[in-house]
Amino acid sequence: MYYPFLNDVPFLSAIGKAVCVGRNYAAHAAELNNPVPEQPLLFIKPADAIVAMEGEIAIPVDAGAVHHELEIALLIGQPLSFANHQQALAAIAGVGLALDLTLRDVQDGLKQKGHPWERAKAFDGACPVSRFVAAEQVNDWADLNVSLLRNGTMQQQGSSAAMLFPVADLLVEISQHFTLNPGDLVLTGTPAGVGPLEPGDQLTATLQDWLSVSCQVVARQNAEEQGGK
Repeated sequence: MYYPFLNDVPFLSAIGKAVCVGRNYAAHAAELNNPVPEQPLLFIKPADAIVAMEGEIAIPVDAGAVHHELEIALLIGQPLSFANHQQALAAIAGVGLALDLTLRDVQDGLKQKGHPWERAKAFDGACPVSRFVAAEQVNDWADLNVSLLRNGTMQQQGSSAAMLFPVADLLVEISQHFTLNPGDLVLTGTPAGVGPLEPGDQLTATLQDWLSVSCQVVARQNAEEQGGK
């Protein structure tokens, strides 16, 4: 159970789930040779996928390539169901960063068979998140900028202005299908530049001049290693 931090104070609710949006940036869809969706492509990461981004993030090393996908993350502060645009924006408590970690080889195999993506997207630790800043700091939801450095080299850079489905539209659409509760997250899609991570990588993710989060990638221990041989 992970409690996010809002303005450096533990939030009142633990994170229950993360509703994620696939292919919300045309350039990212193109880099993976995916079609641009006509409506938001939604999937869910469970609570056990959520971990802190600061410090270290652990990735599997026995399941093929693990890709980073940096995203703007919304922290929900009010129940949201069948919402309009005004209600949707009012329900956002905070904004931060998330890494949608993806087992790319596993996902490609699942897609070829027409199977769901959960094995590639919803594994334990698949969603490192930053602390959050209050939504009141946002003057324009279509003018949020993010970046990701890997070992000092720019990997991803993007703006919410390039989203195919803007923030308010996403929340309205999501609320028609899934009730969002306080503590839930919405991951709004990743800009182009995704790529593989390796143990030892140093990452720095930024949102505007509000957040800068650094972490090191480490290999995830399996059950035998955790318990001792």
